[in-house]
Amino acid sequence: MMLADVLRAASDEQLAALLLARRDLATPPPADTEVLARRAATPGSVARACEQLNARQLATAEALLLLDADTKPVPKSAIDELLGIDAAEDLAALERLALCWSTDEGISTLPAVRETLGPFPAGLGRSLPTPADADVAAMLDELPDDEKNVLTKLATGAPIGRTRDASVDVDLESARTPVQRLLARGLLVRRDSQTVELPREIGLHLRGGRAFGPQTLHEPELRTRSFSQESVDQTAAGEAMELCRQVGELLSSWSQNPPPVLKAGGLGVREVRRICRELEIDEPRAVLLAEVVVAAGLVADSGSTTPEFVPTTLADSWLATGPAARWALLAAAWLDMPRLPGLVHDWPDDQSGSARRTDVPAPLSDRLHRPTAPSVRRRVLGALAELPPGTGIVDNAELIALLAWRNPRRGGRLRDDAARWVLAEAAALGVIALGAVPSATRALLADVEPGETPDDLRRRATVAMAEALPDPVDHVLVQADLTVVAPGPLEPGLADDIAAVADIESAGHATVYRISEQSVRRALDSGRTASELHELFAKRSRTPVPQSLTYLIDDVARRHGRLRGGAASSFLRSDDEVLIAEVLAHPAAEELQLRRIAPTVLVSPLPLAEVLDGLRAAGFSPAAEGMNGQVVDLTPRGRRVAAPRGPARRALPTRNQLSPEQAEEVVARMRAGDAAASARRGAGVRNAGGTGDTSATLELLAEAVRTGRQVWIGYVDANGTAAQRVVTPVRVSAGILDGADNDRYPLHRITSAAYVE
Repeated sequence: MMLADVLRAASDEQLAALLLARRDLATPPPADTEVLARRAATPGSVARACEQLNARQLATAEALLLLDADTKPVPKSAIDELLGIDAAEDLAALERLALCWSTDEGISTLPAVRETLGPFPAGLGRSLPTPADADVAAMLDELPDDEKNVLTKLATGAPIGRTRDASVDVDLESARTPVQRLLARGLLVRRDSQTVELPREIGLHLRGGRAFGPQTLHEPELRTRSFSQESVDQTAAGEAMELCRQVGELLSSWSQNPPPVLKAGGLGVREVRRICRELEIDEPRAVLLAEVVVAAGLVADSGSTTPEFVPTTLADSWLATGPAARWALLAAAWLDMPRLPGLVHDWPDDQSGSARRTDVPAPLSDRLHRPTAPSVRRRVLGALAELPPGTGIVDNAELIALLAWRNPRRGGRLRDDAARWVLAEAAALGVIALGAVPSATRALLADVEPGETPDDLRRRATVAMAEALPDPVDHVLVQADLTVVAPGPLEPGLADDIAAVADIESAGHATVYRISEQSVRRALDSGRTASELHELFAKRSRTPVPQSLTYLIDDVARRHGRLRGGAASSFLRSDDEVLIAEVLAHPAAEELQLRRIAPTVLVSPLPLAEVLDGLRAAGFSPAAEGMNGQVVDLTPRGRRVAAPRGPARRALPTRNQLSPEQAEEVVARMRAGDAAASARRGAGVRNAGGTGDTSATLELLAEAVRTGRQVWIGYVDANGTAAQRVVTPVRVSAGILDGADNDRYPLHRITSAAYVE
């Protein structure tokens, strides 16, 4: 029995399940089960189906090939004996994918399975003439160690080997090398002058009669450890806070100094190192941050003549939201970005698989594009999410081995590397913590319910992360050494005030700020007064404000603003004529092109911000003033470009591109095609080829409407696929045939018609 007969005899539910499991079979919809069978037997479709199999199911498929089930049916008992297990469950999985089928004669498989899995199923050679089994055992026991080692190596690896000893045909007495002696004994077979092959029977005997070892047939164990879900969520929240802080600093840095886009595309090595230096992080994390901010739409290529990576207008709204919403946007963007940042710092060599540092792709370049990256992330995180809440893995390598066992043929040569990168990146982003999945990530990984959008998942993740984040604190601890300790995340307003008057010295769960003369002057430049700074620390510090801080603020404020600047292009004024004279006498005055226009006024053709920066570098403390004489803040706000069009990230992939309802509809059409193919046809007509003359067809169909007879029609559907149907015509009008099955067939697509006998 062929596959087409098996599919024709299958139930509608089984065919629908096959179409849902192998979605490529339904595109375009097959005309009948014969077309479905041919499509299911193609090597490309079989290869895609094999990507769904785990190691034991693949081993079962290879056992079928060892028994030549692609040429003749084989009994199930032979498969069980070859594997050493009951293969019923695995055979059922292969049958659900139409990779094999059972009949009364035995089990058969598709020839394309052999083409997909390679010429050496289970790593065993061809079945070739060898001595009898009893003689094999005796001969192997008597072999010297050097010959046994050759056979063992071929039995545990590839069954063929290249050697010069195969070039000579010698008998046992004249053989000098282990390979020559094995060839003479018939335990090896010569394939050509440089290649030998271990016969399948010898390999099986050396493996103890089993085609596979237990490590292939049994799922690897995963060691785990238990935490409270609250601990996992809080640990992830700590990483989320650090992520948001670093992204904020990156956006601030790129606002002031946007990095250029390389001619070949991407971010240069020098710019990556600048990120590392400014944020005090390593290169892999710097690359990851750059990729995520672009994927989230917070940064984009400026598209100018000299393109740069510039923060977008979306960055401002991101900075204005809370940390939970910030994290949710970044985590969702990472989860769905079709790129592999790990390729930058761990580029594999084509031959050995080891890392190399030549021709490494640049961050943000097109060479990192991998459309399958989102599915890899979801597969890795999905395996972790299968564990009970609060359960984490002990070793990442064990999870990678488990994923490799579940889908050995999925992922290509980067399969294990990509899983390792996903785990490292997820930990860095707070997507996993303590080897477990936090509640916020589970919300992101959930299926989209009917009527929901991916944004609904992100909102639920935001709520979960907000519950895990510590409550913002409304106070700081001012130390005598002019450091300010924030014992937790500060309230947004307090965070802005402290950032204006102090610089971050060390970040973490408790952030340490440093107050200096420059930071105090920066606060005064922004329009704050000395009394406001004194009031800030008096109200918000839980520790006494040290005198050194009070003196520093008063001293800087006393000198601040004595020299005032405005736009003339720019001017400087001061009530102190001696100070004006001191400025003019300084070497910086010539460089800034200052000249006196009044005893208390200097002007310059340079922009005011440039003049003030030059004077500050010379040791003066000027302040900028507005039209009303009040101090204004000239700190540059940074550049912005328009956010990318469309959503900042791709929509979440659905489980099946083909819905169950659509699968049922395809099955119904195939059944109709089968009925048409088996119908006995009487006299019929064919449309005149290429002329578009449908008069004969129209006459036959009109007669069928009058008499109520069934008609067989051949037609070409909208996909250009030839199909056939048995129809009971009820109306022919306006160039359309209406059938009793509520289907409509344009007459110009009907190629032939005949009465059903």
